[in-house]
Amino acid sequence: MSEVDSKFVGIQISPISFVDEGVEGVLDTLQDRAGINVLMIGTISWLGLKVGRRISWEIEGFPDHGVQAPMALKGGSYLHHRPEYYQNTFIRDTRAHDPEFGDEDILEMVIPEARKRGMRVMPEMMEPLFKYSGHGSAGEVAVPGMVQCMEVDHTGRVGGEPCLYNPDYRKWWHSIMEDHARNYEIDGIMWCNERKSPLDKMISGEAPACFCDHCTRLAARKGLDVETIRRAFDDAHAYFQAARADEEFVDGAFIEFLRLLMANPEILLYERFWLEGNQALDKELYGIVKWCNPDLEFGLNIWNRNHFNPIRKAQWPWHPQTEYADWVKPITYAHQSGQIYHKEMTDFHRSIFRDVSASELTPIMYRFLNLDEAPWDELIQTGMDPDTYTFGQCRDTVKAVKGRVPVYMGIGVDAPRVQADQAACTPDHVYRSVKATYRAGGRGVIFSPNYAGMNLTSLDGAGKALAELGLK
Repeated sequence: MSEVDSKFVGIQISPISFVDEGVEGVLDTLQDRAGINVLMIGTISWLGLKVGRRISWEIEGFPDHGVQAPMALKGGSYLHHRPEYYQNTFIRDTRAHDPEFGDEDILEMVIPEARKRGMRVMPEMMEPLFKYSGHGSAGEVAVPGMVQCMEVDHTGRVGGEPCLYNPDYRKWWHSIMEDHARNYEIDGIMWCNERKSPLDKMISGEAPACFCDHCTRLAARKGLDVETIRRAFDDAHAYFQAARADEEFVDGAFIEFLRLLMANPEILLYERFWLEGNQALDKELYGIVKWCNPDLEFGLNIWNRNHFNPIRKAQWPWHPQTEYADWVKPITYAHQSGQIYHKEMTDFHRSIFRDVSASELTPIMYRFLNLDEAPWDELIQTGMDPDTYTFGQCRDTVKAVKGRVPVYMGIGVDAPRVQADQAACTPDHVYRSVKATYRAGGRGVIFSPNYAGMNLTSLDGAGKALAELGLK
């Protein structure tokens, strides 16, 4: 098979773009301007980054296409509701009610025109769906009963995200996947899991979860002493709160953290319990899609925090993920990533590593994470370099998957900025990211996170690179 015949040039795109600009117009633009042949359509979400217009318009203005106005997002499912698929969960009709859509089904709108152009369609879905900071969340989640699925923290307080062990929430995801796989002429599904573990939550200043009845019963069945674990998390949460409040530790915050783990090994036992359940959901969804239609591809969209956070990097090695994926997409949004890394490591510097300056630790942490980027004090304004960052992540991923699955790199095109002095995307960023991907052994690219937030002039950098590679 030739390189052109096997090419995978995807783009993540929200339903609103097809309404704002017309299906035929959008597809022609994407195909002619950037060589797109795979559409990753957001079909269900309450996040503007997935299903709305540009969420960073107050900082960056509006892109050079589409409607030049913010969207009052309501969110939900942009497909027709089929109640027969949701009988095993009380979470049922989550049909979106954004006035721009009426009763349209986004896949029924797009698939026929995509087929005429030889374009593939793969819905993209991400967990969490609700109230996700920095993702343009809808102001209200009008899903009756969803609060009954919420996580419970170590003190018994109801949290802000549904529990992944809650059977109704889990079965709802099962139903969503079956609905997509059975009822549409799609080519696959891209799934993204961006959940924080209990330890991850504490490092970022949040309370650990989950200790709901479903979690504690299952943990007990696995032989875990839940009350001892809960007390261990009381100590752990107290440590992180004290560290972030600059309270003094005689031997420093890092040594105190090691003492915490040695005195409370249950923290790591529960961390493993949570991680196994989290990964099991990915496997279940893979299996459901394959059972419904073995020809559908199931791709994993992998959080960039998995290569910026040393704990997450240890938790999520590539090899096991290749057992329940047909391809993987590491997120590498070069221009945005300086700020993402900065935010990630700031939480460590406010807690475990607070006794070492960020400037001192950054080159060492770069060695641990196999990065080679700008110094700490320049990172937000500079961003990361596609020729080192995108190339390096692609190279490392290709090496780690050992040929089991293709690597399609997630190329950031105008990924939203959160501060005015943050590095902005340019056509050159996109151009060099594409070239770096194929130079490092990647088999394809997915332009992300959402066409509605991209400038066409930025996408021109992709078109230029793909033309030079003979893929456009």
